[in-house]
Amino acid sequence: MLKTIHVTAASSNFEREPLVRPFGFKGNYLTELWQVAAHLQAASGATGTGLATQSVLYGDADFFASQQEAGGNALMYALCNRALELVRKTPFTTPVDLLHDILPPLRAAATQLTGCNVNDNFILNALVSVDNAAWLLYAAENGFASFDDMLPEAFRPALQHRNQHIAILYQVSYNMPVADIVRAAGEGFFVFKIKTGHPGSQEEMLRLDMERLTAIHAALKDLRTPHTASGKLLYTMDANARYEKKETLLRYLEHARKIGAFDQVLLYEEPLNETNTEYVGDAGVRIAADDSIHNEQDAQARLEQGYGALVLKGIAKTLSLSLPVARLAHERNVPCMCSDLTVNPLLVNWHKNLAARLAPFPGIGMGLMETNGDANYCNWQQMKQHAPGWQDPSGGMFQLNKDFYERSGGIFEPVAHYEQMFRKQSRI
Repeated sequence: MLKTIHVTAASSNFEREPLVRPFGFKGNYLTELWQVAAHLQAASGATGTGLATQSVLYGDADFFASQQEAGGNALMYALCNRALELVRKTPFTTPVDLLHDILPPLRAAATQLTGCNVNDNFILNALVSVDNAAWLLYAAENGFASFDDMLPEAFRPALQHRNQHIAILYQVSYNMPVADIVRAAGEGFFVFKIKTGHPGSQEEMLRLDMERLTAIHAALKDLRTPHTASGKLLYTMDANARYEKKETLLRYLEHARKIGAFDQVLLYEEPLNETNTEYVGDAGVRIAADDSIHNEQDAQARLEQGYGALVLKGIAKTLSLSLPVARLAHERNVPCMCSDLTVNPLLVNWHKNLAARLAPFPGIGMGLMETNGDANYCNWQQMKQHAPGWQDPSGGMFQLNKDFYERSGGIFEPVAHYEQMFRKQSRI
């Protein structure tokens, strides 16, 4: 019998981490990312400390553009603290139940704080540290010592695999030098995620997107890898919902055919904006849904539109949301992958636990996830020291050995750096 958990104390703190260069996507640029920690304590004395990487630009690009960068982060952090207030008033059995209960009042709080109806992804991103803390508290209260044991029974069939490798989607932002991309291929990376949806009008965006693909493909087309059937490197694209019409997507794909890149496209991630309901099952490539999924019902709607893959973002939209989406995908026999938010190393380990247990992605025969923090954080080497069980990728992949599965990637192990953030701190 699972315990009912009553949170009696909650607090938060954050660190600002600068980026190597402005990081471009969704038609704008980030210069830093806030790392937020949330700490929960139950009536029993058990505790959980969870992390999040805030990305206001991911959460709501229009809201990001309307604010100073630090101001937008401050408002998202304020929303995280509103969530902690709600958690103290909301007993729960599982974190999935907790998320369901606090989301409606948190939406109202988000509107009050921001003065507008922000995208649900903004709200979910603000909840990640709280949700991760709730999962660790849930595990402590019920005596679960591993990711597998912690998973509620209803979600286990979707996460029953044990991949030995996870292919890494190497993210290519708008302004990453082509020389850096070639260098990554030389290090063994073989799946390249190209950010599309450049700033500007739809026509300007498409022109820049096509020019960027031309430059990248010219540099990579003759390189080879042992990890794909064709021996060629693979591309994925991600417009983060910047394309207003399917026609724009089809023009981009036609350009890919023209330059000889089309056969190397593994998938195209979230090309169309959330309100676009055009059918995409006939685009000629697998289309994946990401930004537009705020709940299981959204995922179902995208599948009916012909989307052929679902992107799980446990580190951006909470593990508690990702599990029902993974279950739906499993029931529909639709592949899943895990996408990044330029998160810190400890959150990469959290996400590896998802990617490791998903069915191998078609076309590569292993798990598939994006991680790009090493290319974007100034302090990545120091940040790795705060991630128990961290292993650097090798040959464009994470190797998943017995130690990884036995330790659940180190996510249950205390990290002094983050625990010390809550010493002598007042509670909400």
